[in-house]
Amino acid sequence: MRILGVNALFHDPAAALVVDGRTVAAAEEERFSRRKHGKRPVPFSAWEMPEQAAAWCLAQAGLRPQDLDGVAYSYDPALAEPAGALGLDDPWDHVRQDYARRAPDFLCAALPGLDPGIVRFVPHHMAHAASAAYAAPGAESCSVLVLDGRGEAASHLAARRAGGRLEPLAAQRLPHSLGLFYEELTEHLGFLRSSDEYKVMALASHGTPRMLAELRRHVRSTGDGGFEATGVPWPELAPARRPAEAWTQKQADLAASAQRCLEEVLLDLVRWLHGRTGDTLLTMAGGVALNCVANSRIAQEGPFDRVWVQPAAGDAGTALGAALHLAARNGTAPEPMPGADLGRGWSDAELEAWLKAAGVPYERPADLAEEVAAALAEDAVVAWFQGRSEYGPRALGHRSLLAHPGHSGNLERLNDVKGREQFRPVAPMVLAERAAEVFEGPLPSPYMLFVHRVAPGWRDRIPAVVHVDGTARVQTVDRASEPLVARLLERFERRTGLPVVINTSLNTAGRPMVDDPRDALECFGSAPVDLLAIGPFTVRRGRLYGGRR
Repeated sequence: MRILGVNALFHDPAAALVVDGRTVAAAEEERFSRRKHGKRPVPFSAWEMPEQAAAWCLAQAGLRPQDLDGVAYSYDPALAEPAGALGLDDPWDHVRQDYARRAPDFLCAALPGLDPGIVRFVPHHMAHAASAAYAAPGAESCSVLVLDGRGEAASHLAARRAGGRLEPLAAQRLPHSLGLFYEELTEHLGFLRSSDEYKVMALASHGTPRMLAELRRHVRSTGDGGFEATGVPWPELAPARRPAEAWTQKQADLAASAQRCLEEVLLDLVRWLHGRTGDTLLTMAGGVALNCVANSRIAQEGPFDRVWVQPAAGDAGTALGAALHLAARNGTAPEPMPGADLGRGWSDAELEAWLKAAGVPYERPADLAEEVAAALAEDAVVAWFQGRSEYGPRALGHRSLLAHPGHSGNLERLNDVKGREQFRPVAPMVLAERAAEVFEGPLPSPYMLFVHRVAPGWRDRIPAVVHVDGTARVQTVDRASEPLVARLLERFERRTGLPVVINTSLNTAGRPMVDDPRDALECFGSAPVDLLAIGPFTVRRGRLYGGRR
């Protein structure tokens, strides 16, 4: 069975290809179009398909559209209800629903040769659930929790996987939505809604949850697997912030209060779900599952022994989930994800051709890991472009900016390089077997979806990766799956005594993560980065501009 999964309706359009239950390729349209999140989540953009991502997925497997056995679209318009009936203020939602019904025609236009009769609609939250329950390792029997802004008529799904079946257990009807609750807060605090929610999570660490009691009046669990979340009087709690304004302590306190309220409701939902299933493994997806602070509380205080979060937990991940769901429904056993590196990659010869075409001086060091470790030890900022690109919003050692964690000024330096707000942290990467010496929290953490307390003895040694609350969002590196990154970490430690390297995404503010060699060269040429490690090759800033900064 050759199944193409497609997410297109709201935001983060993406495509994924599953062949005989195995994930072959997955990519987000933003990496091709260079439009952050692919498009804005407005009804009039709902017709746009992930044309380039879908075409690449097919090409990666040597397939044509007519070779597919099925196409899974991660939304079912037959389950949708009018926005007014759901309590949503969206007068143009009928346009979105009409475009959803016409998705087979739009897909045929995007992929000439495709038979519209093989397109199947998959309920949005079932696609999210499948992206977690079928993709997680060792998840033949597990619980599933999905939370996001909205699907067809709900914002949440609790379910259980038993073999090849997903059994829904509870769903929360709109307008109650934890995702929309956080989106409203994001907009109130002057950030871009459906895009910058992670900034609110970072800002929350600078505040105190003084408004928690008031928020609990509007956002709370109902004890039956559902919750209430609507009608928060944001202006009464803190003044709105304009995008260009500095944040105030009251606004940080509001962010902290909302974050704490969200965590409390999630813990109640998790406890209810465990009471129904008794499973040891919880899998999670949906945009809310990208809240790594909440994920850590669930892992540490919840009743499940293990928590696994889909690395593409946002809507992009529903492309993979829809394909896995359709495969399972057709009797094919889905295989766990092989990793998050499911996007584009290039051979050494192809990368060298790009460098020659760009006319930049480059070298091929005998030991790339040693060369980059030496540069990092000398406090260089390194653009790291290796292997296939990541599926999901986290840079996981394939499209990364790397730096020395031992110099506190490198946090400000990297935020300046990327054009980001200074209250935002950067993340550490560490070998999986060394992580417990430095960090306290859910381990391993290969997808950077949990936060960890930095051990007291290490906080002064790696200050650049320690957030204001003493935590860090850790990525653990498995030397079996990431041998080059593992060697880099080992060589850096030999030179510095530190087993940790800063890892943040290779992009600048408002731009998608770098994906292809042209993106890497453009980013390197326009940002104050000292060294580009692209495949086995290196390009140095001094060679281009006659000296270091």
